Amino acid sequence: MEERPQQTPGIEQEMQIRPDYGLESYRGYGRLKDKAAIITGGDSGIGRAVALAFAREGADVLIAYLNEEQDAEETVKVVRDAGREGIGVPGDVGQEQHCKALVDRAMREFGHLDILVNNAAFQMSHKGIEDLPSEEWDYTFRTNIYAMYYLCRAAIPVMRQGSAIVNTASIQAYQPSPSLLAYATTKGAIVTFTKALAQDAIKKGIRVNAVAPGPVWTPLIASTMPPEHIKEFGKTSPIGRPAQPVELAPSYVFLASNESSYITGEVVGVTGGKPLD
Repeated sequence: MEERPQQTPGIEQEMQIRPDYGLESYRGYGRLKDKAAIITGGDSGIGRAVALAFAREGADVLIAYLNEEQDAEETVKVVRDAGREGIGVPGDVGQEQHCKALVDRAMREFGHLDILVNNAAFQMSHKGIEDLPSEEWDYTFRTNIYAMYYLCRAAIPVMRQGSAIVNTASIQAYQPSPSLLAYATTKGAIVTFTKALAQDAIKKGIRVNAVAPGPVWTPLIASTMPPEHIKEFGKTSPIGRPAQPVELAPSYVFLASNESSYITGEVVGVTGGKPLD
């Protein structure tokens, strides 16, 4: 796979090999009719695929993103093209006040909040721990873990019985790569966070689950990995290739819908055959 490396956070519009997020293939069946959702990292990659799927399943969607305006505009457009309300809100989810503002905005615009997808993430590849700056360690945790805590803390009090939270974990939580030390550590924490919060939130009728992707072709890869790794990305999975974002979206739809009404505290692996162990 040949791809020109980008600067982080990466822009899907500028990728030479554009990810497939389901524009031509995903069909909805009303599984999320009249639900309202927040999706962080919703401008591109997995977040965009989930936003499109949710909208085609009948949900209104607020996407939170850092500063990728072009990508965010396209995602909002596909949500609106599906006949649903789409809103894009820029900002740093690592800041508690911004997370509170996202929940407030969703409640103001939609009148209710039924689904929270904590998907925003940061990663960077390094040769070893000595090359990992402490500032980057802190930023990775703020983006991947603190944001999840801030958003859940703000959202759960306003979510109705039957609502769902879906967190994005990773195969890295189970088979960590030393070059992704900070990222892998946060993904392990997300698994624990999901399982612990699920036991508390279910008292209010809110289910909490996670999806653990394997290698997925997104702007995060093009902007955080060296060219030699990008070229071989995903080839070691049993399927022999990276996933496309559209292949992740159905798992999020399932966990957000009533079809998974008896499932909470679980991690669904979408790894191309790599075991979660």
